[in-house]
Amino acid sequence: METHEKVETQNKATVEMLYKALLGQGTMENVAKLLASDLEWWFHGPPQCHHMMRVLTGETDLNKGFRFEPRRVAAIGDCVIAEGWEGQAYWVHKDSMMTLWQSQPRDLYHRSLPGLVLAI
Repeated sequence: METHEKVETQNKATVEMLYKALLGQGTMENVAKLLASDLEWWFHGPPQCHHMMRVLTGETDLNKGFRFEPRRVAAIGDCVIAEGWEGQAYWVHKDSMMTLWQSQPRDLYHRSLPGLVLAI
C-alpha cells in the first residue's frame, strides 16, 4: 500500500473510532483520547443543529439525544468526510487531519493560542 493510501486509511480509522465512541460504544474519556487537548472546534449552521458541539462540550450526555451514526465515511487526502441521518436531520462532518495553522513559539509568549485548528 502506498504511503498516501496508508495515511488515508489511518485517518479514516481514527474518525470511525471517534463515531464508535460517540455512539455509546465508549465513554467521553475514550472520545477525549482521540482528540488533541489544544484542538479548536468550529461549528457552522443554525444553533439548534449544533448537536456535536453540545456532546463534545458536555452540554448533552453522550448516551442521550442526537446519535451520530455515519452512513458513510470517506477519506480524501488529509480530510475525512462523514455523513449520516438522525430523524429528519442530515449531517456532514469534514475532519481535517492536518495542521492548518501552527502558532510560532515567539507568538505563544504570555498568550493562549491554539497549536492546531480543526474545522468541522
